[in-house]
Amino acid sequence: MRAMLGVLCVAAVFACVAGHGAHDKLHTDGFPAEEPLTVTPSGPVRGSWMRTRRGRPLQAYRGIPYAENPTGPLRFQPPKPIEQYEREVNATVEGPACPQPVIEPDYYVDEDCLRLNVYTPGKKKSSQPLPVLVYLHSGGFYSISGRSDVAGPRYLLDRDLVLVTLNYRLASLGFLSTGDKYAPGNNGFKDQVAALRWVRRNIGAFGGDPARVTLAGCSAGAFSVMLHMLSPMSEGLFHRAVSISGSPISQVAERSHQRHLAERQARLLGCPTDSSKAIIDCLRTVPWRDIGNSLDSLFDFGYDPVLVWTPIVEEDFGQERFIASSPLRAVQEGRMHAVPYIIGQTTGEFFWKAFNVLQNETMTATMDKEWDRIAPISFLLPKEQAKEKAGRLRDEFLGGRGLVNDTFTADGLGKLYGDSLIGFGAHRLANLMSRHSPHKVWYYEFAHVGNRSHYEDPDTKRPVVAAHHDDLIYLFSLPASFPDIAPSDSLDSLTVDRMTALMYNFAKNGDPNPTPGSRQPELAGLRWPAMTPRERQFLRLGDQLTVHSNMFEERFRVWDELYPIQY
Repeated sequence: MRAMLGVLCVAAVFACVAGHGAHDKLHTDGFPAEEPLTVTPSGPVRGSWMRTRRGRPLQAYRGIPYAENPTGPLRFQPPKPIEQYEREVNATVEGPACPQPVIEPDYYVDEDCLRLNVYTPGKKKSSQPLPVLVYLHSGGFYSISGRSDVAGPRYLLDRDLVLVTLNYRLASLGFLSTGDKYAPGNNGFKDQVAALRWVRRNIGAFGGDPARVTLAGCSAGAFSVMLHMLSPMSEGLFHRAVSISGSPISQVAERSHQRHLAERQARLLGCPTDSSKAIIDCLRTVPWRDIGNSLDSLFDFGYDPVLVWTPIVEEDFGQERFIASSPLRAVQEGRMHAVPYIIGQTTGEFFWKAFNVLQNETMTATMDKEWDRIAPISFLLPKEQAKEKAGRLRDEFLGGRGLVNDTFTADGLGKLYGDSLIGFGAHRLANLMSRHSPHKVWYYEFAHVGNRSHYEDPDTKRPVVAAHHDDLIYLFSLPASFPDIAPSDSLDSLTVDRMTALMYNFAKNGDPNPTPGSRQPELAGLRWPAMTPRERQFLRLGDQLTVHSNMFEERFRVWDELYPIQY
């Protein structure tokens, strides 16, 4: 899974927990001898014990099914929620990831993947229900999962909150769209809605407050978070939001279907393409592993475009629609159920994709000679005037020069990748929401360069700049990629404390700033102002926490000129 991350590139109503009295027998490791059992409105769920990085016991309930197995006739259909469990749910071990290519042959992947994990502090009772953080994972809508190896609880659960991570269907199994009644699209997002509805129904049994749910996501998950503020299906299911490095509003064209992808997927697997019914009927019979493993054949240039599947503005075929109108227009017109919102990006984002091109002579020559064809693919440019706009971007970022493997080209091409895939969208989203949301919007740049990164220089084996996903290193334990950051006086350890404190404050109070009198020395002196149209301030999370203005706006100017909108 670490390789895939590199390519793409966080207690019971405690009275309901059985067997945890003050005189329970203890294991030699200090945990109660009994596994924790929580009785939810949907039925009993048995979990296991874990520890946070500071040694605090936590209860882990992993692999809980929230919807029926989406196989057979339920493949390519909206999720069918589970309202009641027939028997006690064994949530003591990790559930499967959804179908995707994996490097390790024994990694647990299965189509029966609509599962979620709940982590809650291990203390016996709390006088007040705890804030809830629901995390939507990254992965371009075609990889990664909500499992604890890529979204572990060992950092955040040092705070008094309940963490939920979840899977949603990926790639064609989650986002196939033929633009008609056979596959209107967005089933992966509808999975997320089903999980949020499960949380609303059951989270109180784990000590969580269903009236204080923060929806957070990174990359594809960040796209998802914003769309939930626009979706008629999601209203009332969450009360704060965090989008880490991702926005569904950017230069990328809005679509009402992706039939070309459905046909391409069908051809790859030997299915007919003469009608939507033929595509769906045939693909329902294909083994899920074949669908998951076909991913690499759906890219056009190396691993570009990073965004293969996109959200669909669904036409009405009588189905419950996740997105019913243009996201951009909905925000501009204030047609959303907005909540307090944090939006962030890293300093470098996808800068490292430049090295994938420049260190491969064939790819460098192809991009250089066929810029008019490749640039719209790699930088997600709409078809309208793509040649002219790609030329302008080459002039602005590369000085109009040919591509060669030097530092100037690497810098310009890295910024092109970072801006087009993440940076410009985050800029556009923050500026739109600070104007049109009735709630406060906080904007940040993650700039800390620690001991580890999702991109490390192949010669020095050291990070060079904060890359896409790097803020997650300090919010979640990520054992698939990195060892835990031990409590110490290191800057990395302090960054964990800062990031989890900001997230906890926001989940608890709807404001990331420390409250007067709070004991948070890691945030001493912090005053992070909300962004406004006139005062476009942001927090830079580097070695220090500092406030600045107008993040990367000189660089984003060309993007705003090429793809103008009314802010």
